Amino acid sequence: MSINPQDNDPAPTPEELREQIDGTREKLGQTVEELAGKADVRAQAQQRAAEVLSQVQDKAAQALQLAQDRTPESMRVKAAHAMEQLTGTAHTLGEKVQDRTPEPVREKAYRAVDTVRGNGGLLVAGAVALAVVLFARRGRNR
Repeated sequence: MSINPQDNDPAPTPEELREQIDGTREKLGQTVEELAGKADVRAQAQQRAAEVLSQVQDKAAQALQLAQDRTPESMRVKAAHAMEQLTGTAHTLGEKVQDRTPEPVREKAYRAVDTVRGNGGLLVAGAVALAVVLFARRGRNR
């Protein structure tokens, strides 16, 4: 910055200069953050993946609701009863298998279950999509 002797403005004080410098640093920091954000392809891809996952989950929830709305009450009651029976049977079988399974195999199974639980949203979305396809085919066959 050059000071023109013909300017009537007095020279900035050291405090004013510090404030200008601080303001410039803040703007520069924001600009650097914006540029870093634009250059971070991985973060952009993760954000887009999260958006797509959210859209898929919303559509899956809508499809599930639609399927439930179109399913007669008697079928839902039968399905709930069958689910209870399957849950009880699965629980009993699971206990028997767990009692007879060696410890190293159980540890690997627990790790696999944890992995699946971490990707639960994807599994639910896939299951709902499969259910929608099956209902659509069933409707066409009728």
